[in-house]
Amino acid sequence: MKLNDTKLRGLKTKERVYRLSDGGGLYIEVMPNGSMYWRMNYRFHGKQKRLAFGVYPRTSLKDAREKREAAKRLLLAGQDPGEIKKLDKLERQTEYANNFENIAREWHQQKIHTWKPKHGGNILKRLEVNVFSSIGSRPIKQITPPELLSI
Repeated sequence: MKLNDTKLRGLKTKERVYRLSDGGGLYIEVMPNGSMYWRMNYRFHGKQKRLAFGVYPRTSLKDAREKREAAKRLLLAGQDPGEIKKLDKLERQTEYANNFENIAREWHQQKIHTWKPKHGGNILKRLEVNVFSSIGSRPIKQITPPELLSI
């Protein structure tokens, strides 16, 4: 039986975790503390797997269904949606870690032994005062050459 928002808002907690199916592998898991999680069961190369789509109501029924359909498209294309999700998360974390400030500080540490101490200190100070405040936290991939030259 398909779920709807009225039914979801009226769900009560129980002493144990319970699940209500929406079809196509999608279900909502209701925890004893009242949290409700969207999940999807699927099989990939004969192995049973499970995906998490978010917490209700932050992730709506419509969004959960869209995510289920996207996962099914990946399965039809021969890809594991769980692995794709893990790789996307890892890529976002790597992109965040590769921001301009981190790379500039690493470059500075590699070059500092070739400069006089005063010169090395001046370079770092200029970066901190003039550059890091405007683009230091941005991922290096997002910074364009004209933007860097304008600074």
